[in-house]
Amino acid sequence: MSTKKGTIGVKTADIFPIIKKWLYSEHDIFVRELISNACDAITKRHTLSRSSNFEAPTGSIKVEVDKKNKTITFSDNGLGMTEVEVEKYLAQLAFSGAAEFVEKMKLEGNNQSKDEIIGKFGLGFYSAFMAADKVEVETLSMNEGATAVKWTCAGETEYEFSTSQKKEVGTTIKLFVNSDGEEFLESWKMRQVLRHYCDFMPHPITLVDLNQEKPDEKPDVINDATPLWKKDPTTLVDEDYKNFYKKMFPMDGEPLFWLHLNVDHPFTLQGILFFPKLNRDKPVQEQGLKLYSKQVFVSDNVKSIIPDFLALLKGAIDSTDIPLNVSRSALQGDPNIKKIANYIVKKVGESLKKLFNNDRARYETVWEDIGLFVKYGCVSDTKFDEMMRSMVLFKNTDGKLVTLSDYQTLIPTLYQEKLKDKYITFEKNISDETLRSQLHKENIPVIEIDQMIDPHFTQHTEMMKVGEQNFQFVAIDTEIENLLGETTSDADLKVKDLFTESIKETEFEVKAMKSSSTAAYFKVDQQMKRFQQMTRSMGQKFDMPSKRTLVINPHHPLIKNAMTLWNDGKNKELAHKICYYVQDLAQISSEGLNAEAKEAFVTRSQNLIQELTGLAIH
Repeated sequence: MSTKKGTIGVKTADIFPIIKKWLYSEHDIFVRELISNACDAITKRHTLSRSSNFEAPTGSIKVEVDKKNKTITFSDNGLGMTEVEVEKYLAQLAFSGAAEFVEKMKLEGNNQSKDEIIGKFGLGFYSAFMAADKVEVETLSMNEGATAVKWTCAGETEYEFSTSQKKEVGTTIKLFVNSDGEEFLESWKMRQVLRHYCDFMPHPITLVDLNQEKPDEKPDVINDATPLWKKDPTTLVDEDYKNFYKKMFPMDGEPLFWLHLNVDHPFTLQGILFFPKLNRDKPVQEQGLKLYSKQVFVSDNVKSIIPDFLALLKGAIDSTDIPLNVSRSALQGDPNIKKIANYIVKKVGESLKKLFNNDRARYETVWEDIGLFVKYGCVSDTKFDEMMRSMVLFKNTDGKLVTLSDYQTLIPTLYQEKLKDKYITFEKNISDETLRSQLHKENIPVIEIDQMIDPHFTQHTEMMKVGEQNFQFVAIDTEIENLLGETTSDADLKVKDLFTESIKETEFEVKAMKSSSTAAYFKVDQQMKRFQQMTRSMGQKFDMPSKRTLVINPHHPLIKNAMTLWNDGKNKELAHKICYYVQDLAQISSEGLNAEAKEAFVTRSQNLIQELTGLAIH
């Protein structure tokens, strides 16, 4: 065959600079593109062979790195191409619409992001020029009587055909590596890239380093051509899933549980979703879930595929309905993506519901890891909320995990009317521990809420009505009066005069309590408390002081003694010191003391004890 020259079907030479600039920060993408093309060629040969009733050889892909000669060669035994097909697919169709695209890039000032460029035209093969100055393609078609051809392009719009000595059906692509691609001549680097993009491609891939003294005669296969998600789940055991997870995430411990996906209508989707055990000292990784298209790695940024509340999930999703080259913005607008996202949310909800109903004890053991995300999901997704709200758990006074329905059944008969549709909340390090202790003595349940998601979840739940049931979450410091408060006499109210005289900067309220174990506690304005909780949960600083009232129990012995000292007129100063001490104790029981207040408390306590012991001696 004589040498034949031609020109790529594009009117401008600007296309190659754009290719080289496109995805410059991840120019290893050419490995994925070339091997993906090889996989497609092998699959097509097998399909055509079956329809023609003859057997094709087992598919294989080989990558050879030659650091000495600065070449990387990709070889496959796919269906190959004729000269006409090479010219059609590499020189014409690959660049259909490319000139128009280039002109548009010029008009828009080249402001499009690299994610928006991908998939605009047949870029796959030409991504090779991100790492090479020249590319040679040798190919032999499986068509009977076909002649092998060689196609060469040196990164310009001109190319040439020449005779090839290739004897076996398939295609070989040799890259003459440029300075930008030299790192890929290192076998360890190429192995790393292959495992990143091609770990689960459907045909075996081997890597050969031609500069080794003795290149492997039988090099190891890089990939797992039949990943776990392609297998029948009825044939798998727990160890299979655990081993697969360890392969994908070697630095993690064992997953909590998993979900095997397999659907073929109205879209195709296979995959395995793992719920990992969380390390609360580390942030949740946003790249734990990998997206594949026909077993070809596409992305680990799948915010379009799953909602934020499932960001903890790890594993793999494989769908033929997701094109290999597609922009993130296109993903967000793709109707199939929306269907896939809804399906995943539904399957996760069904899986959790099944675990809750069939193995409540197991569900409770994993709640610490999944609870935050379940509550977040209820707040952000209506359908997920409908499935999961009845299975949201809270820790109660006894340290047991209860649902909102469980909580209502635990309320003693004496208090059921007062607590109908109410849920008493206790916020760690904020709420008064002594108040919880008082309610515990009355067997009144209290649920513990956190400072991150619960302000959002409780507000959301109060806004939603299920049947005739309303939900109202009330703070322990406001509800205790409703439950344990008694009639306050005029004599009791005189306690306020003592405290007002003793402490000028605090608001006071006197309330007789059924229990005399608490001298006083701080009650915070509920509207302000809700606002504080919401701002804290969103990581915002809240400097506005909240309205706090010191509620004094006149039946407590300490308060009675202070009143006696104050009324006899001889020890008013001592009564004043006791008032300060009572306020300090209330502060310690709720939010605690800062450094300055702690120092003042110690000084006041020492003076008070000194005075009391002095009185005892005399």
